[in-house]
Amino acid sequence: MSNEVTQEAQIKGAFGTIDTHAPSGRRGLKARFLTLLAIIGPGLIVMVGDNDAGGISTYAQAGQNFGYSLLWTLPLLIPVLIVNQEMVARLGAVTGQGHGRLIRERIGKRWGNVSIGSILLLNFLIIITEFIGISLSMRYFGVSPYLSVPISVVLLFLVTATGSFQRWERFMMLFVAINFLVVPLVLRVHVSTHQVLHHYVSAGIRGGPTSAGVLLIISIIGTTVAPWQLYFQESNIVDKKISPRYLNYERVDTVIGSIIVVAVATLLIGLTAAGLSHHGGTNSYTDALGVARGLAHYVGRDTGALFAILLLNSSVIGAAAVTLASSYAMGDLSGKLAQGLNTPLKEAKGFYGVFAGLLVVAGIVTLIPSAPLGLITLAVQAMCGLMLPSTTIFVLLLANDKETLGPWVNSRALNALAVIIVAILAVLSVVMMVSTLFPSAPVLPLLEWLGAIALMGLLVGLPIGLRRMGPRPEFGVDKLDWRMPRQALLAPAPRTRARKILLGVTGTYLAVAGTLLVVRIVQLATS
Repeated sequence: MSNEVTQEAQIKGAFGTIDTHAPSGRRGLKARFLTLLAIIGPGLIVMVGDNDAGGISTYAQAGQNFGYSLLWTLPLLIPVLIVNQEMVARLGAVTGQGHGRLIRERIGKRWGNVSIGSILLLNFLIIITEFIGISLSMRYFGVSPYLSVPISVVLLFLVTATGSFQRWERFMMLFVAINFLVVPLVLRVHVSTHQVLHHYVSAGIRGGPTSAGVLLIISIIGTTVAPWQLYFQESNIVDKKISPRYLNYERVDTVIGSIIVVAVATLLIGLTAAGLSHHGGTNSYTDALGVARGLAHYVGRDTGALFAILLLNSSVIGAAAVTLASSYAMGDLSGKLAQGLNTPLKEAKGFYGVFAGLLVVAGIVTLIPSAPLGLITLAVQAMCGLMLPSTTIFVLLLANDKETLGPWVNSRALNALAVIIVAILAVLSVVMMVSTLFPSAPVLPLLEWLGAIALMGLLVGLPIGLRRMGPRPEFGVDKLDWRMPRQALLAPAPRTRARKILLGVTGTYLAVAGTLLVVRIVQLATS
């Protein structure tokens, strides 16, 4: 066998290389550990990348304004993250196709185009917020944004366009490791372990259940469960050539990433609570630069510097991951765009061109003196809330498509848990959208009413849906060897009444809420 063919049959990760067709049940603890090291990457990077500039800002705001009191929201996010990302990991490994392409082929081209178009717009706005984070962090050290942002654009492109997935993943793992700077920060600020553990299990909001506190909780959930993660992890698994034989290792990768992202978020809330919450009320937060300067003033200059470095690193990871997710999505939309980090630059000019274009345009917008950066940040939060229900619904539909996943479709237990998660995310999404469009709307009563309606719907509809769900199909082959047949050989997705109603409600919500959001953004921009 030629060296080229041999390389095609290998999974090359940051910490090792294995054969794609090696036996899945590798014997011995050492062999399994080495396999995990080779597979680990997509789940860890997508999770740590979610603790980006927006994430750090949200957690810092929670700690500074509300102390330790909102920590109880974070452990609840672990099962949400694991369930959502496990489904897309399974889709990527079994189908070998990107998320956007699967939506186009199995749910409908119109839905795929809407989903991909929305994610491209949202990701572009998120990339701008990442550059805002980079500029704020470097301003702490006296570096002008007109220097820090262009350098970041160039470095991000060079790291990605190496033509080697393994080399890119090693760079990303280096950035992931820098996140552990949060540990000396926590030690320096003297975070109370007792307070952390107490508020992990004790639900409450400092100052009482106000609209501001509820909306911040929703923002924490929105910034941790982001739509771009679905596109990134599924396509990244395809890019890395992870097959169903290694799916359990990828599940471990996803679980580790979920735990780490919540642990880092906990420490960020803890250190800002310990360092800053005693020096102001529930509206003290200004921005991440203000947090760094506040820590420098009240705790020490080295503490402020460490926080600024952490913000810079998180912004770089976020920009790299979100931009790559956009390039993957564009490839899914075109269907003809050569894509993949193992593809040399000269052979994938379109793929890397999209990547470079997004970085450059987002960097330019960030540097425009009169650019409405605050409005862009608001639009990101609102769009995340707008898209979250539809993206999770699409994942759930795809994960139950017997034609594409065969014996890998969701179990009844997983479907029950996923439906509950989708319902909760939908309620929170609507509340966030309403509060953005109508700032004077009563948030708490709205949350209570929508929660009651969702609970009634689950109690009535969930048992009926699970009863109608047939058993997992049997295909007479080893499950580990089963892969999705070619698209031309697949039967169309069933057009059931429940599916039509679900997609109809989803489309109506997206159309109405999207139109109102555009009107609101225009109003704010012109005022």
